[in-house]
Amino acid sequence: MSALIDTEIDRITPQLIALRHELHQMPEVGLDLPNTARRIRSEIDSLGLEVVAAKSSTGYMAILRGGAAGENRPLVLLRADMDGLPVKEATKLPWASKNGNMHACGHDLHMAGLVGAMRALHHVREHLAGDVLFMFQPGEEAHHGGDKMIAEGLLEAAGRTPDHAYACHVWAARYPAKTIFSRPTGAMASSDNLYVTIKGRGGHGSAPHETHDPIMACAQILSEIQVTVAREFDAFDPVVVTCGQIHAGSTENIIPGEAKMDFTMRSVNPQTRIRLQARIQELIHSLAQANNVEAKCVLDQITPVTFNDAAEYQFVANTLAVKFKERWMPQSHAMAASEDFAYVLEKIPGCFIGVSAVPEGTDENKAQFNHSAKANFADYAVADTAKVLAELAWSRLGTAKEA
Repeated sequence: MSALIDTEIDRITPQLIALRHELHQMPEVGLDLPNTARRIRSEIDSLGLEVVAAKSSTGYMAILRGGAAGENRPLVLLRADMDGLPVKEATKLPWASKNGNMHACGHDLHMAGLVGAMRALHHVREHLAGDVLFMFQPGEEAHHGGDKMIAEGLLEAAGRTPDHAYACHVWAARYPAKTIFSRPTGAMASSDNLYVTIKGRGGHGSAPHETHDPIMACAQILSEIQVTVAREFDAFDPVVVTCGQIHAGSTENIIPGEAKMDFTMRSVNPQTRIRLQARIQELIHSLAQANNVEAKCVLDQITPVTFNDAAEYQFVANTLAVKFKERWMPQSHAMAASEDFAYVLEKIPGCFIGVSAVPEGTDENKAQFNHSAKANFADYAVADTAKVLAELAWSRLGTAKEA
């Protein structure tokens, strides 16, 4: 039966690639994706599936009920994100976007791949001793789309919380063409923003002794944070703290009364994330006190760690190593970027799987990575994504032997 699923995906691959090209030409940003949602809804409706629409976004939950008998009847969630980025495309591909946005993170392939898995599993639905919940989610790119859909109760759209959850992400660089990979525990990092305001006492640059200089405090904070990261956190449980913005002053001879710093913080361990949040704020307040200035810290927790359940990872590794043989490889280390499938994995044991979309014959170390205006994702990854997701669902739900 797994072979029958593959045959069906191979049969519809030209249609899936055409869908990918269509979606690629009309990327939309954020939580409201009317044209994208309308196109995905047409695919769901063509199969006659139950569907629940999100209220907070243009997202959908589609439900496929298996037709085979079974007592426990597992429920598997498969997810794809839908939104693009506010990036002007520079690939010059025939199907390049011309609306000023771009599917620069490959979400067009994710959607087409999940549609492929949905159609293939529908094709063998009478052999499924359980159900599948297909999650089409907008707002992955820092808009909390997954979190918002969960808050609406949509994980229970099929009647209860799923038992297993899987999602794929395509990558335009770094991983050899056609490889498929994952890792246990943290696969992608948490993302937290820290907004810091330092208030001192301004004055003339010729008389710094009469001021409480917030710029000097910022300089010490920047330096000491990196010392803290290097000396207080395990190199094998890595964290990243980056200051991307500093704003202070208006001219060269005036010490300002206020300075602002914006940080991003990353961790691949949920416990380390909590410790990092607390330690960095503690350090900032202590250094501010030492410099006779005041610090205000505002923490914005963006995305949790994308944390793969150990047993689910082993299931994925065992299943895909057989399915894809030499193309499967363990992922050597976590990625410091973040992904809001993390919210699903906080609620449901599951696994996040990487799929290389590096064009064949391209050096993965020289290719443009995701979010680049020149990122180029190969079409072959659409079928790979569909087969990964369909195989995992089939392995959890199927009753018939290999056809």
